[in-house]
Amino acid sequence: MLTVREERPADIEAIRVLNQQAFGQLLEGRLVDALRSNRGFILSLVAALNDEIVGHILFSPAIVRSDREQISGAGLGPMAVLPEHQRQGIGGKLIEAGKQKLRDLGCPFVVVVGHPEYYPRFGFEPASRYGIRCEWDVPDDVFMMLIMDQSRMAGVSGLAEYRREFSTAR
Repeated sequence: MLTVREERPADIEAIRVLNQQAFGQLLEGRLVDALRSNRGFILSLVAALNDEIVGHILFSPAIVRSDREQISGAGLGPMAVLPEHQRQGIGGKLIEAGKQKLRDLGCPFVVVVGHPEYYPRFGFEPASRYGIRCEWDVPDDVFMMLIMDQSRMAGVSGLAEYRREFSTAR
């Protein structure tokens, strides 16, 4: 039975290992650790299958800065699923649970740098459609946005910025 729940302190090592196995490197696990140690995340969810952590998703604060205002929302990532459990819908369950919890918190948007064939099925669109660009030089189709509060985001455009840990975690 798969359950999605908020991370617990006992999950930290399993989350680190999961990210390393899913991405084949240490960077994403270090990023999660840095965000956690700096209290730099909004929501951290795990997918557990028979008490084994098989998936993880993190949402951290992100802002869209324009000439006239700054709107706070969320950045999705990293998201990881153990390789032997990929393509079974676990990532989708993590995304949907995260979206619902963020809606409940009043989050107006979520941005993601990710696979353009995957994230649109969850409502993400190229952020450029809204006049929003990423702080990093990434292809237009991989920087996507999900608008969750149309009224708060009406007319908002500008630069989307992630927490500094995304640029400093190595």
